Amino acid sequence: MIYILLMAGFLLAISILGKSPKFKGMMGELSVRRQLRKLGAKEYKVLNNLMIQRADGKTSQIDHVVISKHGVFVIETKNYKGWIRGSEKAEYWAQILYRRKERIYSPIRQNYGHIKALEGHLGDSSIPFISIIAFSPRAELKLDPMSTVVIYTTQLVSTIQQYTDIVLADAQVQQIHQALSVKTSHTHRERKKHVSDIKQSLREKEALASAGICPRCKSKLVERQGKNGAFIGCSSFPKCRYTQTSS
Repeated sequence: MIYILLMAGFLLAISILGKSPKFKGMMGELSVRRQLRKLGAKEYKVLNNLMIQRADGKTSQIDHVVISKHGVFVIETKNYKGWIRGSEKAEYWAQILYRRKERIYSPIRQNYGHIKALEGHLGDSSIPFISIIAFSPRAELKLDPMSTVVIYTTQLVSTIQQYTDIVLADAQVQQIHQALSVKTSHTHRERKKHVSDIKQSLREKEALASAGICPRCKSKLVERQGKNGAFIGCSSFPKCRYTQTSS
């Protein structure tokens, strides 16, 4: 009887957790880790969940980095479902789920920030970084053509293995791995600060946009005309391509 009650409680807990976005995200990350283990350990060095200190004092949390003689792959994973629409230069993409449209920050821009943080930490801008955005198969990608690699997580291993040119020496691979491996361990305080930094950055951007100031270059925001009608954009266009989109 006790065993039955324990099992019932366990199944109930799993059922409740299974609906949590945080739990789903964690399971998605574990799935990606399993995928990356299929890469040969001798040729590929896999690091997960790195926390890198940036020059501005804030931090970048990077999902996965794969280091090899074929380049350093910086992987941003997204466990969304529904339609995903976006373009390479757009600051925000859209997630459309059951006729509800949510605005999401461009993962391409997010991963670009991660790569710049890695360059700063390693002190070398010549390292051949390859940005990969990997969505869960639960999503349906409906994106404009783009040069950045945007795939499903199930395609990660085969995509990485398509890169066959040797661009790093074995010694360089070892140096990069040693420099970054210490960044996979971080305290609760560091994780808390990272979340706080993200929220503060979003508040600052929203405050600037509400005041009619471009959050990216601090120029004035103006009404512009596009093929789909009027929209709010940066007055410094085309130098700055910031636009406001409705959520």
